[in-house]
Amino acid sequence: MSAAGDFELALPGENVKEFFGSSFTVMTRYAQMLADQGELRGLLGPRELPRLWPRHVLNCAATEKFLPLGRNVTVADVGSGAGLPGIVLAIMRPDLQFYLIEPLARRSKWLEEVKNELGLENVEVLRSRSQDLPPNQKFSAVTSRAVANLKKLVRISGKLVAPGGRMLAIKGERAPLELTEAREELAAAKLESAHIEEVPSLMDDSITRIIMATKRP
Repeated sequence: MSAAGDFELALPGENVKEFFGSSFTVMTRYAQMLADQGELRGLLGPRELPRLWPRHVLNCAATEKFLPLGRNVTVADVGSGAGLPGIVLAIMRPDLQFYLIEPLARRSKWLEEVKNELGLENVEVLRSRSQDLPPNQKFSAVTSRAVANLKKLVRISGKLVAPGGRMLAIKGERAPLELTEAREELAAAKLESAHIEEVPSLMDDSITRIIMATKRP
């Protein structure tokens, strides 16, 4: 029996459908793939599945409004894992090119399967650690979620941000403390104007906290 048959999934309402617009159908397919296979493949814990939409899909989607605008924008998702937030954002922004960075073979395989199943032509899966990528490989934006505390995250992925680009890290309630503790690392990585953006959920009373910083040109 698939995991989807073992719990009651909180389903999105009309406000969520309106928020996603034309990407809602594909997003629903992705959410169903996570519901069916997420626990079985070690991508999500069983307690996370009932709140898949508010805690994971919408939590990641909140980052979309902070992605850079313009032509030839590239986005790297560090430690992409289940595709959160990389797959969610790629579904929402087919006009941008996404690189999902994931070192584990089983998770990279999952990401490739999702890419092919959903027909995401704007996605490339890179089986690698972010620190092992070529030093000249830079991106307009670098996203992450549940990868490491901010001090470590800046050290391993800050170099991937192109001059004038953005680092977008989805964080929990400790975001203010992490930001304070990572000031030296941010300065060393030339990441400036670091601050926290808060986005209320469309399904419950939770808030998505995103630490955003811009690379010095």
